[in-house]
Amino acid sequence: MMHIRLLGEVAARVGEVAVDLGHERQRCVLAALLVEPGRPVPVDVLLDRAWGDRLPRRPRDALYSYVSRLRQTLAVGGCTVLRRPAGYVVEIDPLGVDLHLFDDFVRRAGTTGDGEALELLDAALRLWTGDAFGGLDTPWLNAVRRDLHRRRRTAERTRDDLALRLGLHATVVDGMIARADAEPFDESLAGAAMLALYRCGRRGEALSRFDGLRRELAEHLGIEPGDELRRLHRRMLLADPALTAPRRPVTPRQPEEPRQATTAPQQLPAAPCAFTGRDGHLAELTAALTTGTGVDDGTAAIVVIGGAGGIGKTWLALRWAHEHRRRFPDGQLYVNLRGFDPAGEPLCPAAAIRAFLAALGIAAETLPAGLDEQAALFRRLVDGRKMLVLLDNAHDSAQVVPLLPGSAAVAVLVTSRRRLTGLVAAHGARTVTLGCMSGADAAELLRARLGAARVAAEPQAVEALLPLCGGLPLALGIVAARAATDPHCRIAGLVAELRARRTRLDALDAGDLAVSLRAAMAGSVRHLSPEAGRLFGDLSRAPGPDVSAAAAASMTGCDPAAQRAAIRELLDASLIAEEVPGRFRMHDLVRLYGIERAGDTAGATARLLDHYVHSACGAALRLEPLRDPLRLPEPLPGVRAETFADSGRARAWFAAEDQVLRSAVRYADGAGFHRHAWQLAWAMVFILDQRGNWHAEVDVHKAALRSALRLGDDTGIAHSHRGLARAYTWLRCFDEARVHLRAALEACLRRGDLAGQGFAYRGMARVSAWQGRPERAIADDRRALAAFEEAGHDHGRAQTLNALGWHHAHLGEHASAVQCCDRAIALHQRLGDRHGEGITWDTLAYSRHRSGMPEEAIRCYRKAVVLLREQSDRYLEAVVTGHLGDTFAALGRTADARTAWLCAAELLATLGHPDARTVRAKVAGLARTQPEPTHT
Repeated sequence: MMHIRLLGEVAARVGEVAVDLGHERQRCVLAALLVEPGRPVPVDVLLDRAWGDRLPRRPRDALYSYVSRLRQTLAVGGCTVLRRPAGYVVEIDPLGVDLHLFDDFVRRAGTTGDGEALELLDAALRLWTGDAFGGLDTPWLNAVRRDLHRRRRTAERTRDDLALRLGLHATVVDGMIARADAEPFDESLAGAAMLALYRCGRRGEALSRFDGLRRELAEHLGIEPGDELRRLHRRMLLADPALTAPRRPVTPRQPEEPRQATTAPQQLPAAPCAFTGRDGHLAELTAALTTGTGVDDGTAAIVVIGGAGGIGKTWLALRWAHEHRRRFPDGQLYVNLRGFDPAGEPLCPAAAIRAFLAALGIAAETLPAGLDEQAALFRRLVDGRKMLVLLDNAHDSAQVVPLLPGSAAVAVLVTSRRRLTGLVAAHGARTVTLGCMSGADAAELLRARLGAARVAAEPQAVEALLPLCGGLPLALGIVAARAATDPHCRIAGLVAELRARRTRLDALDAGDLAVSLRAAMAGSVRHLSPEAGRLFGDLSRAPGPDVSAAAAASMTGCDPAAQRAAIRELLDASLIAEEVPGRFRMHDLVRLYGIERAGDTAGATARLLDHYVHSACGAALRLEPLRDPLRLPEPLPGVRAETFADSGRARAWFAAEDQVLRSAVRYADGAGFHRHAWQLAWAMVFILDQRGNWHAEVDVHKAALRSALRLGDDTGIAHSHRGLARAYTWLRCFDEARVHLRAALEACLRRGDLAGQGFAYRGMARVSAWQGRPERAIADDRRALAAFEEAGHDHGRAQTLNALGWHHAHLGEHASAVQCCDRAIALHQRLGDRHGEGITWDTLAYSRHRSGMPEEAIRCYRKAVVLLREQSDRYLEAVVTGHLGDTFAALGRTADARTAWLCAAELLATLGHPDARTVRAKVAGLARTQPEPTHT
């Protein structure tokens, strides 16, 4: 089941696994839908909630894109976003959203006895991990946030009143004091805090609070405290017995064994300054370390804070420890285990134990000789004491185990760059993993360190700076330190340093090992095995946002099973992250350090690009089996290209590798792997076409063409020009498309490639058709047909016959159109090309419609939709479904037209395609439009 948090930073998880909800605006859309679960939110209302008056240029397109991404994200937890006539609605159990679980707890608390009500209200208030909706900022969300905080304060007051009534004042007094300080003129809250203090035996503090409140009221409002508060004050002065707490049954405690007298050590370093964010992680620590102490099995509560170097583990641990030090009145022990110190070796457990024993008052001359005996003495001294042990920067589980107490009263907090799975498996430790800071938290950290005025003076520079630091607290702290210590240092100047890859790590070095990103990275890398060190260097060079396990194996030339140990080592050291099973991501700044220290990785890069080319070409031919394959050289030794049993797996692979393959084309072009660049682009044409991603197709083929021209390879030149021409045609940039088609034709003429010439003429005909010039399109397609017939290329013949049918239909020559389509369908069926057959049924349907045979047109359109859906061509399925809606509209069947157009619009919106807006306009006005040429 999915659980979504709105009472703090907006987040989601399925079980213990966090779900990425995307960037800030996407989370705004989700929050706007979840405030009223089960109630559809109209599009205009949703736009207002998520953007307010700061709408993007194409607001509905942006909204449809975010809804589509949310639909995919929520599916992992069995939830979805549905489109209803009245608007969008999230299909989720409301109690899976903390806001509505809070309301449910509060509602139930009002219908039960005091004791159970107190437990329910405590549970409700524990759901809050920060400000509602975190840093999300729109007028509507801000208004809802204010209302929610009012409801939270009401629940807190009700809980506090119940606690006072039940004699549990000691459990709430600190919170009551904090709330009274935050609202100094609320006399009801002030009175409750005074009563709690009085009942805790702190009568002097209670009376002092009254005096302070009286002064504040007189100075700021010119009034005296109210009658009720003054009466309470007089009763306290007179020690009225009625003010004492009600008696509660007390369980008699067994007399304790005498214990050796010890001191109460206070070893915590200073609390971190300018700490921001991490509310959810602080709440996790509280739940694990304060409710987890004193359990019956006698074991200590242990929590490991894990994450990469510089991610803020120590700051988080110290912030929590200082906030909760009152919970550990018998002392707090701290040791830096120096597990990843760039200048030295990890601290041995014996040294740490001796330091703890000294802090507990044990003289050095009285210590036992061996580590085991010293550890036993440590456990005996802390047994039953309410203490906190903070083990900072641990190297591994073996370093930590001798330092663990055996008492359930002692809480243990460990920080480490490693995951310390030994502690989890053998000692039941819980883990809290830190990721990068959100943009809002990072900006707040800069404001706290530099001052709001300094940050406000350079807003554009700050906006550019944050992504360059990658949400890494250490990087942000170094930048802030440089700016704070040099009054002449402008944030814009730091941005310029950070933008240049060669100087970015230099800019993140303040001249001290403690504040140097390189030093932090070095501490993690120096303990790697040689195999893991080489893999780290190789992976740092991998293009794209992440890399699969199979691609990593090809890159190193290792057997995948043999490489798992090195991958686990990098994961354990937090140098890479596995956010999606089997895919590994590296932080940009970690990647830069890896590139700096990597040796010659040309061989690894060549193997990786070989892996992508052979895998992508195999997947492309699985999706388009009638396409003429490329002649690829044998892959380098060690490369294991992926294979695909069916088209579904090929399509899934392309979806997973989409961003990686685009990056790989650009990387190959820039790094001199020119053959790989144009061959990868060739493999991506069909899948980019199916998604209607024309701008990406342009970017990919521009890089491919540069590489093919550098090689002087006419095959690559022709394919790259044709890819660019196809994308420009879809984008209606017809002049550019013709330029590239002529260049492709020239390259094919030089090679004597008849089929290539046919495809070039076919492209020219497509441009003419889109320009509304069917006569010229027929002339070009007849040239294409002649070339295909001479080459014996039946697939090209079938495509061209379909196109000729389309042109004839637009000229009203329906007998010729039907003849061409029938020949094309027969060829497609003989070749087994169901995709091409589906497109031809669309052409035939158009001709039937134009020739006054609408019922026959509807039958043909439906057949085309079935075939295209079967081939998972969502874009053309949407186009043809739109054509079907046009036919229904022409017949006056408005309900059927509306259904078809809505289906087409939803498919286009899922693809993030701008044509969704055009189709929705038809729905709005049920406009009768003539279908435009879209697929010839």
